[in-house]
Amino acid sequence: MIGAPAFAAQADTNYVALGDSFASGTGTRDYFEDSGDCLRSPKAYPQLWADANGATSFSFDACSGATTDDLNADQLGSLSADTTLVTVQIGGNDIGFAKVIQNCLLGNDEACDGAVTDGEAQTRDELPAKLDATYAGIRSAAPNAEIVVVGYPRITELGDCGIPGFTDAKRERINAGADVLAEVISEQAQAAGFAYADPRDAFDGHGVCGDPEWINGPSTPLQESFHPNVSGHADGYLPTVSSAVGLSAQVVG
Repeated sequence: MIGAPAFAAQADTNYVALGDSFASGTGTRDYFEDSGDCLRSPKAYPQLWADANGATSFSFDACSGATTDDLNADQLGSLSADTTLVTVQIGGNDIGFAKVIQNCLLGNDEACDGAVTDGEAQTRDELPAKLDATYAGIRSAAPNAEIVVVGYPRITELGDCGIPGFTDAKRERINAGADVLAEVISEQAQAAGFAYADPRDAFDGHGVCGDPEWINGPSTPLQESFHPNVSGHADGYLPTVSSAVGLSAQVVG
């Protein structure tokens, strides 16, 4: 856990958290009863940040499974001219995160490589326009807010950890795809004038097959798999996001 917050909340910090399962806290195995399929967790980094910094108001709108289209349709309603801080983490589902993991777990090295290659192509060719539209919609709905775009970690570490067929070649390929995703998201965030919180360094050594793991390996229920656990949110994401709040158009790692 980190010590004192890196950002001292202002008198009126009205915070809205947008995004997908990585933002909602899927993987922590502890969810608000009223969050339904969105799987929002009291141990997710947005809730931890709001609690640690004494936010005046907090709207937790991130939802498991969300794409940019879902965010634009369902998650902008809490934004207003009074919103002072927005975190947004989106894009992984747009480029087929679940399909990549499935192919890399169940297929051979070539199937994994093909799935990651397809995801990289979507990341480079399709995601920038989707992120541009999403970021513009957020800015329009929250004209006075600081907006922090939150990235994704590298998912895995190398070395034997008892997952059958999950070769080093597959894990290296997954991580290479994560780096492409980070490059594109950070570029679009900076183009929009938003801060970018890059969690890759914080999670280094703590991915699947790391010690300790901050990201769940294959698990039941399946939706918990390959998502940050409680430590990933508290020790990985929270300090990364905290260090980004208060900055503009900078890459923070």
